[in-house]
Amino acid sequence: MIVVPERIIAGLMTRADAFAAIEAVFAAMARGEARNFPVVREAIGHADALYGFKSGFDRAHLDLGLKSGGYWPGNAAKGLTNHQSTVVLFDADTGRCRALVGGNLLTALRTAAAAAVSVAHLARKDSRVLGIVGAGHQAAFQLRAVAEQRPFERVVAWNRSPEKLKGLACAAEEMGLPFESVSLDRLGAEADVIVTITSSFDAILGDAQVRPGTHLACMGTDTRDKKEVDPTLVARASVFTDEVAQAVTIGECQHAVALGLKGEADIVPLGAVINGDHPGRASEEEVTLFDGTGVGLQDLAVASRVVDLAVQKGLATQVEF
Repeated sequence: MIVVPERIIAGLMTRADAFAAIEAVFAAMARGEARNFPVVREAIGHADALYGFKSGFDRAHLDLGLKSGGYWPGNAAKGLTNHQSTVVLFDADTGRCRALVGGNLLTALRTAAAAAVSVAHLARKDSRVLGIVGAGHQAAFQLRAVAEQRPFERVVAWNRSPEKLKGLACAAEEMGLPFESVSLDRLGAEADVIVTITSSFDAILGDAQVRPGTHLACMGTDTRDKKEVDPTLVARASVFTDEVAQAVTIGECQHAVALGLKGEADIVPLGAVINGDHPGRASEEEVTLFDGTGVGLQDLAVASRVVDLAVQKGLATQVEF
């Protein structure tokens, strides 16, 4: 069995690698060659923790396995990351354990890559202003990955606590992009692409705040009752997603569907656009929205890639198991 510890992943996995892995697995899903299995997510009744696992099988790339982990809110006080996860890969031909991979950084990279893939395939080519809603752990990953997909000239951002935007400002500066903390009204009025990456249960961005032609990547809603944007905005937009079944149950689409504003048949897998089976954006005035719910196949794709990189560079640890 191969072990790839968390501490070496930052030196192995690039944003380009993550983008390619996620684009390929979305395409495989749309072709019916990859399938996610039912998600388990439970409060364990200890340490206020949420625990779960996501799993699946990609026949196109023979990636089989699961990501296990969750959220331990007391970890920060212990000097640990609150979100903890590990990916286990299995040999699709024999069922033997192939690899054990640290999943914390990979989770952030694969989530950002999904937003980036949506921007690459759905945002207007002339997009120049990037808007970010949220300033949590994943926000800077989102900014860096998405900013590479269009010739952005500046970044505008909003967070409930504006002082927490410093990390985003530094990330923008690293990429040579002017950065400004703005109101939600200004963000919606100026941004060509908007990424929402929060854990909100109340809509932050309203329909009237978003101008025609905007592309939104809604990346924070991955649990029942979470909500980042108003359902009427979802209803107005042409909606794409990683997996339709998750979008209508735990994704941003859940509320619009429950209110009868959007039907399941109206939601398009992003992989269909990647494969050329759907045209994607139909006009410069169209509002497009990517509902990124996060699927297990994403984790398997990036974990498999980092295992290959570790083996190629002689950094993989082989363990008898």
